[in-house]
Amino acid sequence: MAKSNDSSSFLTNMITSGTNIVGDVLCNSDIRIEGSLQGNLTVKGKLVLGATGEIRGEITCQNCDIEGKVEGRISTQELLSLRATAKVTGDIESGKLAIEPGAVFAGNCSMKQPAAEVKK
Repeated sequence: MAKSNDSSSFLTNMITSGTNIVGDVLCNSDIRIEGSLQGNLTVKGKLVLGATGEIRGEITCQNCDIEGKVEGRISTQELLSLRATAKVTGDIESGKLAIEPGAVFAGNCSMKQPAAEVKK
C-alpha cells in the first residue's frame, strides 16, 4: 500500500517579477509574489508580496507580509505586516497588525480576535 504525503503545506508558490496575472488565484499553500496580479487572491497559508509586487483586488490569507503595492481589501486571520516599502490603499481586517515606519496606508482598519481567544 503506497503512502500519500501531503507535501503541499511545505511548498511556496512563486510569481516572479515581470509576470502579470489577470484573474482570481486560489493557493492552498504559501505564495510569494514579485510580479503583478489583477484579481482576487485567496491563500490558505502565508502571502509575501515583494517590493516589486503589485496586487489590485481582494486578498484573503492566514498571514501576510507586504513590501509592495496593494489596491484593495486585505483580510488576514493572524498577522499582517506592512514593511517600510509597502503602499496599501484599501480596508484592512486582521487579527494582529504591524506597520513599519515608512509604510503608506490609506483606508480603514479593524482588528478581530483570533478564534482561540473568542472560545475562552
